[in-house]
Formats: sequence, C-alpha cells, structure tokens
Amino acid sequence: VQLQASGGGLVQAGGSLRLSCVASGTIFSIGTMRWYRQAPGKQRELVAMITSRGATDYADSVKGRFTISRDNALNTVNLQMNILKPEDTGVYYCNAEIRRARSSSPLDYWGRGTQVTVSS
Repeated sequence: VQLQASGGGLVQAGGSLRLSCVASGTIFSIGTMRWYRQAPGKQRELVAMITSRGATDYADSVKGRFTISRDNALNTVNLQMNILKPEDTGVYYCNAEIRRARSSSPLDYWGRGTQVTVSS
C-alpha cells in the first residue's frame, strides 16, 4: 500500500491550494483519513481528519479556511486550503487507516509529504 500526496507549492498569503492524496495497492477498506503538517523546527500536528462516513474535524487554526473531503471510490482524500497564511507553511502529510483484507486489522499508512509555502 502506498499513499501519494500532490498539490503543494508556493502561494502568496490569501491564496489557495488543493492537496490530494491517493492510496494504491491491495486495499480492502480505508477508515479515517487525515492530513498532518510539520513546520520547520516544530512537531507534526494534525490539521484535519475525515472518517469513512464523512464526519470531519479540524485544528482550530484552520477552521473556516480548510476543507477536507474524500472519494471512497477513488481511495482519495483532498484538502482544500483557502485564505492561506504564512503560518500554514510546512510539509503536509496524508495518513490513512487501511485494511488490506477483511480479516486483517487496520494499519496506519503515511504519504511522503508535499511542501506548502505561503509567502507574506
């Protein structure tokens, strides 16, 4: 199983970016999917999460600006980021709880990360 994130880049403050993450490989089901970010010199933090039924939650710092969504048919999770701020700069990682077979327990998988840089 692999998670491949894309969509990062350089944007001015106030701009928007859309991140996508696709899971591939032998997949029976995907549970909760998450986006994390890590700024230079800081710990990795949870940005947003979405359950398999579509319930969402966000870090206070991004509420009202970011929207997480998923497409279960395509094994994809997206993060629409609007009104970006310089403090949103960091490497964004996708994470997913994936079961590879009906009889297997869910395991955590991580993408390699995509860089988001917001200039002031």
